[in-house]
Amino acid sequence: MYKSPRSVIIGGKGITKQIEIGGSAPVSIQTMWKEGITDLYKNQDALSSLVHRIDVLQSLGCDILRFAVPDTDSAKSLCAIAEKTTMPLVADIHFDYRLALECLKGNVAAIRINPGNIGSRDRVEKVVSGCKEKGVAIRIGVNSGSLPKDLAEKVEKGELSRAVALAETAAREVAVFDELNFDQVVVSMKASSVKETIEANEEFASKYDIPLHIGVTEAGPLIVGVVKSTLAFSELLKNNIGSTIRVSLSSTPENEVITGKQILKECGKRPGGVELVSCPRCGRVGFDVHGFVDRWQNELLSMNKDITVAVMGCIVNGPGEGKHADIGIAGAGDKAIIFKHGKIIRTIDAKDADNAFREELKSL
Repeated sequence: MYKSPRSVIIGGKGITKQIEIGGSAPVSIQTMWKEGITDLYKNQDALSSLVHRIDVLQSLGCDILRFAVPDTDSAKSLCAIAEKTTMPLVADIHFDYRLALECLKGNVAAIRINPGNIGSRDRVEKVVSGCKEKGVAIRIGVNSGSLPKDLAEKVEKGELSRAVALAETAAREVAVFDELNFDQVVVSMKASSVKETIEANEEFASKYDIPLHIGVTEAGPLIVGVVKSTLAFSELLKNNIGSTIRVSLSSTPENEVITGKQILKECGKRPGGVELVSCPRCGRVGFDVHGFVDRWQNELLSMNKDITVAVMGCIVNGPGEGKHADIGIAGAGDKAIIFKHGKIIRTIDAKDADNAFREELKSL
């Protein structure tokens, strides 16, 4: 049996909205910013551009956004970003505990640390004290590269599986926070192996009621990473293990969010929203399916509508196979057709497809 996770609140200070992790809350979606933000607080144009992109991520379904904070300037930039968005932002801290304290001067929603590389116990205590004062949660991050020496040696000797070692490492870190009477903690144990990720999280969830952030770390490029994440998440989520997820891809944050949202939808954890159906294209193609989907994907998936949209290359896969769609578009020779529930409602020149589609979409 696995423990039901307790509730942890992320955000809530200043203009940041609250996100509940664990408890009865739905599974939340996270991603991580891919570029450095060192000098961003000095550049208002760059800051505004970044905040706009955060708005896009939020509209796609992202609940929490994490930033690497390797230096003081990055901490200042993160605080500046946090003042411009309602998205709960997480500061990812390694080695220097003072960076966590710098981030706590702003409206940062959570701190992610690996206590094993922060250093002495008193440094962890200072971070916990600061988080208590600000009402900020902490995510404990453990991965296969951060195992304590004794556990790493047992793994190398074959005396302990890496998955069990990950769970034991997390348990040791949690014990420190328990001693400090701090329970607003989320734990993540990540490996690049699907099997080890599943086993580590199952091991921990069988003993603790702490919410788990799940993900396959360094999962790889888009296709490989999607496959690994889907396999790991579907296995864990069916046992209600995982209160928040991140799909780690060598791709854009937008693709991470879209993938995470779709996995949750297929696992029955996030119902509703736009269902986008598109054909793979073939030699019968009469319409640029790929180009149309690329142009429309983010806008469609950001809509607050429970509809199915079909984008088909030709009349064969148009109103026939797409007849269940609320709205669809397909090629028909040198023309394009727009259909609703299998019935053709407009035939237009391909160059007018986007404008005509938008008009019909608004009418739904």
